[in-house]
Amino acid sequence: MTTSFTQRREFLKQAGLLGSLGSAAMMAGLPESTLALGGGAASIVEDAVVPVQDEEPPRYHIKFAVCGMSHDHIYGMIGAIQRGGGELVAAWGGEEDKLAQFRKRFPGVKISATQDEILDDPSIQLVLTSQIASERAPLAVRAMKRGKDFLSDKPGMTTLEQLAEVRKTIAETGRIYAILYSELLEVKAAVYAGVLVRQGAIGKVIQTINIAPHQIIQGVGDSGGAMPRPDWFWNPDQYGGILCDIGSHQVDQFLFYTGSTEAGVVESQIANVRHPQHPRFQDFGDMVLRGNRGFGYVRLDWFTPDGVGTWGDGRLFILGTGGYMEVRKYTNIAVSHQGNNLFVVDGKQARFIDCNAMPLPFGPQFVADIANRTHTAQNLEEALLAAELVLKAQKNAKLVTLQS
Repeated sequence: MTTSFTQRREFLKQAGLLGSLGSAAMMAGLPESTLALGGGAASIVEDAVVPVQDEEPPRYHIKFAVCGMSHDHIYGMIGAIQRGGGELVAAWGGEEDKLAQFRKRFPGVKISATQDEILDDPSIQLVLTSQIASERAPLAVRAMKRGKDFLSDKPGMTTLEQLAEVRKTIAETGRIYAILYSELLEVKAAVYAGVLVRQGAIGKVIQTINIAPHQIIQGVGDSGGAMPRPDWFWNPDQYGGILCDIGSHQVDQFLFYTGSTEAGVVESQIANVRHPQHPRFQDFGDMVLRGNRGFGYVRLDWFTPDGVGTWGDGRLFILGTGGYMEVRKYTNIAVSHQGNNLFVVDGKQARFIDCNAMPLPFGPQFVADIANRTHTAQNLEEALLAAELVLKAQKNAKLVTLQS
């Protein structure tokens, strides 16, 4: 169940995401400004990326259901599958407040009384969940054993034992399983950075650095920060710990951009700096990674101040032998609240690329995989290796107490 770079490249080409790096078809007109730096040949270029063609209507149709909506990530997951032609036909949720919110968003969708009602429905091909993190893997196993394909919110599991059971069930049932690492798959600038990396825009990737700040109290959006936070949010046995929970996004990116197929955690640490009322909560963590094709560093925290204007100023830095990239995912701090900002620096120029007009290929390709029984939308080994690494990082993390 591997996804070769060739398969992924072919889909990106069909989706209008792969052209030549400097193609006029990829860029909206000529550079707006070019400034000489120190009298040399280097320049600063501002580009705006537009799709090569309008996004095509969905080619496939499947029926899917939601089985657990504890985290609001479920709405982004639903949107991805609907873009690919998925029809949402049923939903189950264990929390009345989440169900009430869901009914307002999808008033025509059947609300099932039990999980089994969805798992036993032969018309449903795919099950989505953002259930409490510790409950996702057992649900995935049940769903796959009943003939359903499965898409989980991250983290897909919270223990190494759960990971082993998921791997075993995938092998036994042949069902399609995926984890929606949305910070890679649903962030347009991150998707396009991957296209450029595969084209060799910055040479061989050496290291990724992911800075992933989050905000506990969020005013708007689907990032899950409505107050009060549920009890499970504060309990690492249920949410998995900060490295497992948030860090799964970042480790997936480290593997993807470096192309590493083997990797280990060099060191990891966690702390509760400012939440004594929740003594087991982890509000800071970081880890150092080493892969067979590159290095990685990840920093995670729950300290985003209100002045940022969004739930987190997520940054990705990709260092290559011939240049580097920075992705400012959700805001361009103190400049613009617009996200999907990509900066590319090589031996000739520094470029800013606005990626907001780019399509997102995961949803359509994942639905195509369900319909065709293929495995191209996500590299399963990469996704599960990311889960394994964060689980080991979490298990072996040094708990640090700072002096007040």
